[in-house]
Amino acid sequence: MSQVIVGLDDVIEQLMMALICRGHCILEGVPGLAKTKLISTLASVLRLSFKRIQFTPDLMPADITGTDVLEEDHTTGKRVFRFIPGPLFGNVILADEINRTPPKTQSALLEAMEEHQLTVAGTTYQLPDPFLVLATQNPIEQEGTYPLPEAQLDRFMFKILLGYPTAPDEIEIARRVTRAQPINIQSVLDATQTLGFQQVVRGVVVGDQAYEFATDLVRRTRPKEAGATEYVIDNIAWGAGPRATIYLIMAAKARAGDDGRHHVTTADIAASALPVLRHRIMPTFNAEASGLTSDDIVIHLMAGSGRSAATPPAIPK
Repeated sequence: MSQVIVGLDDVIEQLMMALICRGHCILEGVPGLAKTKLISTLASVLRLSFKRIQFTPDLMPADITGTDVLEEDHTTGKRVFRFIPGPLFGNVILADEINRTPPKTQSALLEAMEEHQLTVAGTTYQLPDPFLVLATQNPIEQEGTYPLPEAQLDRFMFKILLGYPTAPDEIEIARRVTRAQPINIQSVLDATQTLGFQQVVRGVVVGDQAYEFATDLVRRTRPKEAGATEYVIDNIAWGAGPRATIYLIMAAKARAGDDGRHHVTTADIAASALPVLRHRIMPTFNAEASGLTSDDIVIHLMAGSGRSAATPPAIPK
């Protein structure tokens, strides 16, 4: 992927972790950061089908799930309904600007994410495996948007923030895009191998210490939890739920496997704390007025646990 994508190694790693863990991601970044190119390239190197849905205010659930159409059987002369699959019937789904479509259409997508199936006109259809939804949001255009409720954001394993590239990376991006040399993307995996990795990752061993570390970190985000600190009570209106603990453990398993290890360490959990927790913590009004973000709060909580979410140990390549 580095032939096409410049300087997003951490993002690529998190997308692969989500795919292996059967999770989904929401990507937030300003326009022009190659979000669409990143996701389509990922599908190419994994030999998976790629579908892109541009979410708009007039998009209806049937536009993404598919619908039954009435047609005539020329042999018998009878009219029958035939189901035409929508763009959700793919392996890698890009939900572009998901916050620009009404809640009814958003909920249809989130049902597919959770159940890996769709029900249309009383008939249930299984979605392809593997199934990965990558939703994008534009943080600078909020007019005419339908923000995802916190309960729906919780269904995404990671929230990944894409920032501007560094000066050397931006020069390299301009050089690659403006030259005439073609790029040959070669596949390195296929759907069957990806499904195999999804089974293998669950076999990575997690000790009691790692379970306790992940659970303690999540419980410390809850202001109404017994023993909550004054910092948490003042700055967090609502903390993370049990799904955060599950995703911390699964992300740690994927990271350990990527490192060639058969067991999880607390460093693996700390490395995924920001993308797992940033969209599951609701800062208070006073915290936002003070300029605190959910990332700042997670980093503070990690520092108090003796681990740093800002500079997690790097994975050997």
